[in-house]
Amino acid sequence: MTDPAKVRRHAERVRELVASVVRTQIKDPRLGMITITDARITADLRDATVFYTVLGDAAAQAGTAAALESAKGMLRSTVGKALGLRHSPTLTFVHDDVQEQVKHIDDLLTQARNADAEVQRLAARAEYAGDAQPYRVDEDADADDADDEAAEDVPSAGGDRR
Repeated sequence: MTDPAKVRRHAERVRELVASVVRTQIKDPRLGMITITDARITADLRDATVFYTVLGDAAAQAGTAAALESAKGMLRSTVGKALGLRHSPTLTFVHDDVQEQVKHIDDLLTQARNADAEVQRLAARAEYAGDAQPYRVDEDADADDADDEAAEDVPSAGGDRR
């Protein structure tokens, strides 16, 4: 079993290497405005998954995916030589749709803010359905109960002694 810290270091190195090679050595015209966002490698260091984003429409994304697939062999050999491992990891490219997820989350947050504002607006105009004090309060009975309790606490002057 490989040390997890070593696996993370190799994954970071794979990300850097792929980004560098894509920027400098791949001259495919199908390659769009690409950003390598992350790389993950298995514990046995045999398989690496590289996540990327592409600026542009669906055609640019499809062209970039095709360009990466055609350059996969060169990228794998470059990564293998640079890492110095016994086996070069196989590379799998996955389109990272972070931007779409961020937009979706922002839309959900906007909807939640609007709903909260609507609730606050309705609550500001709200009135009680019944009386403001829903429980019956008999002030005269409360005063009599307080007098009775005070009388029980004071011993009588004549006192009953049995």
